[in-house]
Amino acid sequence: MSLEGKTIFMSGGSRGIGLAIAKKCAADGANVAIAAKTDKPHPKLAGTIYTAAEEIEAAGGKALPVVCDIRDEAAVDKAVGACVDKFGGIDICINNASAISLTPTPATPIKRYDLMNQVNARGTFLLSQKCHPYLKKSRNPHVVNIAPPLDMSAKWFKNHVAYTMAKYGMSLCTLGMAEEFRKDGIAVNSLWPMTSIDTAAVRNVLGGDSMAKMSRTPDIMADAAYVLLHQDAKDYTGQFVIDEFILASVGVTDFKQYNQPGYDGPLAADFFVPADWIAKSKSNVMEHPGYKD
Repeated sequence: MSLEGKTIFMSGGSRGIGLAIAKKCAADGANVAIAAKTDKPHPKLAGTIYTAAEEIEAAGGKALPVVCDIRDEAAVDKAVGACVDKFGGIDICINNASAISLTPTPATPIKRYDLMNQVNARGTFLLSQKCHPYLKKSRNPHVVNIAPPLDMSAKWFKNHVAYTMAKYGMSLCTLGMAEEFRKDGIAVNSLWPMTSIDTAAVRNVLGGDSMAKMSRTPDIMADAAYVLLHQDAKDYTGQFVIDEFILASVGVTDFKQYNQPGYDGPLAADFFVPADWIAKSKSNVMEHPGYKD
């Protein structure tokens, strides 16, 4: 099976997990529209929509970089229209863009609360809504939200209520839209990593190099997304997919290939992964110390 000729509309994607997924799909010859705000280099963050487009095309696909603030409905309409004009439709919507602030309630400015909810929950809802008419016309259409399982344990809320609310808003879109779009043959699933992933957010927000070494590379999420996008949309929907588990289901056994070069120590579980799911991992994964029951 191949994603050749399929068109992906992705929020974010200038770097990290989104870019890794885009390049994996591009290797098949997929078209990828990258809708993100980063059109100029950032002093602390590598990559722009234009450098991402170059990497996507170098990988074998076609790219459309679109400057888009997904909080702006008019901008999203314009971006989706540009994608359809260039590629003729949309087969896959990947809600990858996310904002994070791991602050307790008294220390969370309302502007930051609004940003996280507008990008994460509202952005996922908006992009899915705008892509829906085109997805209905596609063969095997998918919506993939980079969002966690809905484990409603208080431990995931107590340290950062605002962030968890915003991230779970994406997960609630998966839960509801999977049933709502079932009649249209559109799959809606969440994809989430078993472990922390080495991204700019991990290095800049969650602990720098020490956390990065205990994190897997974004390639594991790219490989997992690739498997997910080949599932039959009519049957495989409403799932909260963990990268390691879906790869194991297709015979992957070597997960050390996703570790940092030369690292063979314990890996840090990502936020929101239930303890009993961690216990099922075939890898050396430990619960994050700040979130043990």
